[in-house]
Amino acid sequence: MKLLRLIANLGYGSRKQVAAMFREGLITNVDSEVLYADDVVEASNVLVEGEPLDPPPGILLMLHKPVGHTCSHKDQGRLVYDLLPPRFHVRKPALSSVGRLDRETSGLLLMTDEGALLHRIISPKSKLPKVYRATLAENLRGDEAATFASGTLMLESETTPLLPAELEVLGPREARLTLHEGRYHQVRRMFAAVGNHVESLHRERVGGLELDDLEAGQWRLLGEADLARLFAVPSAA
Repeated sequence: MKLLRLIANLGYGSRKQVAAMFREGLITNVDSEVLYADDVVEASNVLVEGEPLDPPPGILLMLHKPVGHTCSHKDQGRLVYDLLPPRFHVRKPALSSVGRLDRETSGLLLMTDEGALLHRIISPKSKLPKVYRATLAENLRGDEAATFASGTLMLESETTPLLPAELEVLGPREARLTLHEGRYHQVRRMFAAVGNHVESLHRERVGGLELDDLEAGQWRLLGEADLARLFAVPSAA
């Protein structure tokens, strides 16, 4: 792909705007040599105004989603995309969240512009465990772990029971829950089904990936080693 099209697709501007950047000598290689619009160069060898070019299509990143942000391109209010560089909003192909966390849930959110990777991660065949930490409105009764692990729990308005899930009690009103599927508002609905209410919810892990030391609102690009970690963990403990 020629540089002009690549850089425009990465959201640096329209083709007309990017063409002007070439004319002004703002696009160079790592040796500070001016590049031209029809050059074909490895993306890793390109600088835009002295800064490395954003990664080409095929990226995967992790974001520490804060409470109050929505996983949507269209909703009103604060969006998870507002936490990324503005040009990421207009990359082609578009960057999408891998599944969703609701507005009031924080934690690990994966995002990619590669459709095949997105579907691989969310596919039931991958069976990637998702681990959540929940703070509850009422004390745990003591029978929740057995109920969640039974494989018979049915959520309201559904006709298929949930897959077995593992509950680890962390305190009277705090628990860690590992899921092996992803239904709508599943954690909140599971605790509602046993007479409790989730006051706060945080996703700690997807597959073998954790948030590491990312603060709320921070993100980082993931590499091949991270991708291997993601799929390395077995689907059940």
